[in-house]
Amino acid sequence: MRESTERLRRRIDQGEDGSLELKEVLFAGSRISGPRRNELADELAAFANGGGGAVILGVRDTREVVGIEPDWQAVVERYVSELVQDSIEPALYPEIDWYELPDAAGRGVQVLRVHVERSLLVHRSPGGYLRRVGSSKRQLAPQYLERLFQQRSQERLVRFDERVVPAVSPDDLDPDLIDRFRSPRSQDDRETLAHKLAILALGDRERLGPTVAGVLLCCLRPEQWLPQALIQAVAYRGTSVGESIGSPYYQLDARDIEGPLDLQVAEACGFVARNQKVRARKTMGRRDVPQYDMTAVFEAVVNAVAHRDYALRESKIRLRMFADRLEVCSPGGLPNTLTVDTLAYRQASRNETVASLLARCPVPDEIPDLQTSRLTLMDRRGEGVSAIFERSEELSGKQPVYELFDDSEVRLTIFAAGPEED
Repeated sequence: MRESTERLRRRIDQGEDGSLELKEVLFAGSRISGPRRNELADELAAFANGGGGAVILGVRDTREVVGIEPDWQAVVERYVSELVQDSIEPALYPEIDWYELPDAAGRGVQVLRVHVERSLLVHRSPGGYLRRVGSSKRQLAPQYLERLFQQRSQERLVRFDERVVPAVSPDDLDPDLIDRFRSPRSQDDRETLAHKLAILALGDRERLGPTVAGVLLCCLRPEQWLPQALIQAVAYRGTSVGESIGSPYYQLDARDIEGPLDLQVAEACGFVARNQKVRARKTMGRRDVPQYDMTAVFEAVVNAVAHRDYALRESKIRLRMFADRLEVCSPGGLPNTLTVDTLAYRQASRNETVASLLARCPVPDEIPDLQTSRLTLMDRRGEGVSAIFERSEELSGKQPVYELFDDSEVRLTIFAAGPEED
């Protein structure tokens, strides 16, 4: 969240500390010579691995404001945007804001504030795994690094969707999308309701801000702040990507499905319905049979948007249709102690707030051929995976398969129903 100019000025006057680093920007010819790319990446990653903090560009470490000339501002901003993506793993997504401050002569000049929140991931920069300690940074000892990985992993499993998203204002939430979660007996005003449902939570300086769950379900364009919050859907002509690429029109259809999660579910189901084949079976009279049971597809997509790891900012849900199967690939390992063998028998939620809101969210009317008696998207009884298995196997004769890859992706394969055998 953007801080006031007055507060930033006071922080600079107090000098560098555990949450503030001051850097003068130097130029050599047509390029930036300082701070060096690796040096700045180390500072930002150290803040993210600690309690968060900001680097102010255009201020010397002596607290003297020198600013950045207008002709260089776009270059500096691009310099920062590129290094947080290319020089830090996993990438950072800082707040980048320009401020006008007086220099020593009282002339207004521009400085750049690059702010990173405390991350729920552990970030490696060119200097290794670093953490801010006072006004300097330190290499993390192996035993401390191991504990930090464990701590951040647990926080990511149970708390990430309740974190306040920086730079998003309560005004960015759509009032109608909030009100759909209101029960008939609720008398709360909209802000109180949103706070009770964890759509809003207390963030920096005890101000209410939208949570990850709130952005996912109550913003018209959640991908604006959470670029990972979309479904990449592709229908291929063949049975593999390589085989498909060899044909003239290897992609039959492709699109990025964005918007609130319930809209993504509806549009993903529509994508499958639009691209699947419908065959005729002649046993006991002619009967049109689709490749996939749309109720099973619906359950698969709901599970993907509800349980994926939204902390993985570079990964999207992938929905891939081939000639013989449908794959739904969800970023992140299985939550808590679940395994692929126990998915149909046990319940565990990575995103409790998202799941809770989906359990209140009405099923969209536009989902084609959906056969379900429930009124909301999420089934808190844990029957979704069983429905995927039973309905898909009944249609195709093959049981769907869940696979886990390196604790970084769960893939569900649903096999297509074939033509009627003579």
